[in-house]
Amino acid sequence: MSEPRRDGERRGWRRPDASMSLLSDLFAGKVLDPGYAEAAARRAAAGEEAPRRGRFRHGGVLLVLALVGLLAAVAVAEVRRSEPLAQEQRSRLIGEIRTRTAESDALQRRLDRLRAETERQRVAALARSQAGREARQDLAAASAAAAAAPASGPGLVLTLADAEPKDGPRRRADDGRVYDQDLQVLVNGLWAAGATAIGINGLRLTPTTAIRTAGEAILVDYRPLTGPYEVTALGDRDRVAEVLRGSAAGRRMRDLKERYGIRYDVRGTRSARLPAAGALQLRHARPQGEGTRRP
Repeated sequence: MSEPRRDGERRGWRRPDASMSLLSDLFAGKVLDPGYAEAAARRAAAGEEAPRRGRFRHGGVLLVLALVGLLAAVAVAEVRRSEPLAQEQRSRLIGEIRTRTAESDALQRRLDRLRAETERQRVAALARSQAGREARQDLAAASAAAAAAPASGPGLVLTLADAEPKDGPRRRADDGRVYDQDLQVLVNGLWAAGATAIGINGLRLTPTTAIRTAGEAILVDYRPLTGPYEVTALGDRDRVAEVLRGSAAGRRMRDLKERYGIRYDVRGTRSARLPAAGALQLRHARPQGEGTRRP
């Protein structure tokens, strides 16, 4: 008679498909844990309490949504209330800018009249002697080089303007804008091509004139300009146009036109006039022909 198996041997034996029993019970619809049945019975016995908790839960959600809506309404009301104030401040700033611009233009016109009167008196005084006439010639040459006197004659008129806005993923908002670097390249190319005098939108350029950007505005000699930008270059228009066409500046202008749609037009003129530039601020000076002395 065989001996019964010991408890240790009974506990050590496992069915070959024991690892699959969980899935088998799941697909057979058997209860996996008696605790689930007990929990279900408790919920059934407390049938009135569960809906009450559900009502509390829904009430909390509605309260949160109401608070969010209230905050959104307050934010919208605050924005609408601040819009008139912001519009008023913007209108006031625009008015001040226009007023200051008008005052600056009036002062510039007065300065031009005083310069013209001063030039007439200077010519009359220097014409009284031979030395004065020679000094007048030298002064005229120096004034032309420093853009201190008006200039006129044949030349070129070049126009740069922002591209027309286009829709599409390949055209960004800033791709078709004219930047200060574009004007700098064009002006330097015109000087190198032999231009004798250059102006942008009627402002005369000097060897020390700065072309910069402030926000979205381009400043020429610290005065804001708006497009289109008309660059006038005096000199031999045929020669200047030919040299500019084959230069790096000319290639860049054509590239801006072809790739980004920036308007770039060149036309010749038989007569153009540029006013005198603003007064230069001298920092260092010495008599002509005198070398630099060591301290």
